[in-house]
Amino acid sequence: MPKPYNLPPLGDLACFEVAARHLSFKRAAAELNVTPAAVSHRIKALESELGQPLFFRHYRGVELTEAGALLFVALQRGLEGIAESVGRIRSRSVRSGVSIAATTAVSTLWLMPRLAGFLALHPDIALSHLVQDGPAPEGADLSIHYGDPAEVPDETAILMQDRILALGTRTFAERHGIGSLADLARAPLIHTRSDEPEWTTWPQWFQAIAGQQPTGPGFVLNNHLVSLQAAEDHIGAVLGWESLLGPHLASRRLVPLVPEALPSPWPFYLRIHGRASANARQLADWLMAQKDVAAGSPAAS
Repeated sequence: MPKPYNLPPLGDLACFEVAARHLSFKRAAAELNVTPAAVSHRIKALESELGQPLFFRHYRGVELTEAGALLFVALQRGLEGIAESVGRIRSRSVRSGVSIAATTAVSTLWLMPRLAGFLALHPDIALSHLVQDGPAPEGADLSIHYGDPAEVPDETAILMQDRILALGTRTFAERHGIGSLADLARAPLIHTRSDEPEWTTWPQWFQAIAGQQPTGPGFVLNNHLVSLQAAEDHIGAVLGWESLLGPHLASRRLVPLVPEALPSPWPFYLRIHGRASANARQLADWLMAQKDVAAGSPAAS
């Protein structure tokens, strides 16, 4: 029966890779736990199989011939691919845990109230929740982002894409006499600075809805949760996503200050990273089932 890949003995190729990596039969022998003579014998057998020398032998060591260098590069590429696949297989087979990453705001306002339901249904799955404002940390199975999912090479799923509202307290609305967009434009506004360029700002919101710019005093913060707290303390109006802030709206801690709203230019989406295990996909499916469920009352499914 013919060999399926028409290769020399794999043991000879493995021995050659070690000798080529070290450029030394002696060091290769030490790594392989054999004698230098055994390494030399395997290399000679491989050279005989290929019909040409793979090393130049010198008194002080060896060098790769052109054929040897070509074979060494090919072996390295092949072994790197095999090592990557083996690593993924090992990771999936031994990990029962799942890691999910999200920003502070998404974690606090949307994700955490729902994770408790998943853990109650799947107590055998160890869950790591990575809170990080910025790029998802290396090694996460899943991550939640705001932006264009088409720019992501991995599989994605839309969690929510709703309206951006102008929010504040009823006390704030009464204090500043806010009944229209013109009133809101003159009122104090809380500006949340973010490293994420996709976030909608007050100038963008007003321009898109009314073709004008706000003229009132500004209060600048760099954290969305702190901005929401400042709004609850009647300091100013804040922009917020309707679905993300469901509990705030339901409890009337914050209320829409004007009826106008801006359709969110981007969705919040779940990224399913290439290394995601079966358990990670189970969490992804569960989160997709929960996306329209109010926080604090996830469906038991």
